[in-house]
Amino acid sequence: MLIDVHNHLGADLLFYLHGDFPYSQQLVQMQQEGGALGITHWVAFPFVSYAAMDVTKFREGGIAFDSGGLETVPYAFENRRLLEECQVLFPEEGKSILPFMIVDPMRHTDAQAKELVKLRSEYRFHGIKIQSTIIQSDIKRLAHEGKVFLDLAREWDIPFLIHSSVAKDDLWAQAHDILDVAEANPDIRFCTAHSCRFDKECLDRVNELPNTWFDNSAHCIHCVGAVDNLPYIAPKERRFDSDYSDPGRVIADLAAAYPNKFMWGSDSPFYSYAAAISGKVVKLISTYDAEMKALRAAGEEAVNRITSTNTLKFLKLADESILG
Repeated sequence: MLIDVHNHLGADLLFYLHGDFPYSQQLVQMQQEGGALGITHWVAFPFVSYAAMDVTKFREGGIAFDSGGLETVPYAFENRRLLEECQVLFPEEGKSILPFMIVDPMRHTDAQAKELVKLRSEYRFHGIKIQSTIIQSDIKRLAHEGKVFLDLAREWDIPFLIHSSVAKDDLWAQAHDILDVAEANPDIRFCTAHSCRFDKECLDRVNELPNTWFDNSAHCIHCVGAVDNLPYIAPKERRFDSDYSDPGRVIADLAAAYPNKFMWGSDSPFYSYAAAISGKVVKLISTYDAEMKALRAAGEEAVNRITSTNTLKFLKLADESILG
């Protein structure tokens, strides 16, 4: 069994209209590519922008919510669309998908919760995803108006997988803020994505808290960021010590340092990113194959641990027969 714990399915209208890449991924496409590389199961969730945002601002990259939305409840359309693709349109292929529902922790949270309750009565899903940076939604609000999602996760015994950042200009998804929420809710499981951007202080804290894990999604381009000292990676004085010119070595080192807390994920299709920023094209490009080669280089024992053992503990599936 090889579980990829971090994948997006569907489409992102903000990325598409603004001219950014990637902006979509289909279930069958993902399975054909990843399955040929040895992946057997995928944790998957929708892309990040949602139809209840002001889509008229997307071509200029604007983030607004007051008007211009195609829907009224954040992620209501996107979550149902994902589950229907996995369990209605492609039920056989969907057996290998472990869906997570995505939420906005700050806006119309009671209405979102009602939609999740409806979906729970119709479909299976196994966790809650948050990517608060792109939608500019403060992750600290999860402990306030977003508390309804904590209550549902507690009731359903499902975990959170949360996009994390250490960049100074990211006001919405700081890894240490996520870990503060996790520490205050020890009966709920949390995963901080993207290896906490290799911030050793945060990784050590993940290791210490009994209810937290991390994934290494978009690993290869994060290693490039470390080599080039780009601002989305922890600075050298806070960075986990490894040879970032060798992504496989970094996986092996992380697996050795945090043997029970590290989970592998590709972030498909966001293992690559390209956009025109301030008139300059920025390209960070990897492939599913490159992510898998870095994983395999860590050795069979580490691969089994970070793609199966640790991930199953995080998911704590009530019915593991779906993994058959």
